[in-house]
Amino acid sequence: MHKSRTAEAEPIAFSVPEAAKVSSLGQTSLYKAIKEKKLHAIKYGTRRIIRRIDLEAFLKSLPAS
Repeated sequence: MHKSRTAEAEPIAFSVPEAAKVSSLGQTSLYKAIKEKKLHAIKYGTRRIIRRIDLEAFLKSLPAS
């Protein structure tokens, strides 16, 4: 039997505001991490795009408290 998909596919990349929302970090913190080369972002036109895999790797690299 074929199952229909009711959920949308997860995005593979985020804008900085979207990445801030899904990660519970502030946009300023994300821009700082990008500037410090701790978080990889792709520049496309005037936008910065953060791939899901890069955001996950950055979050995993943060120290546990």
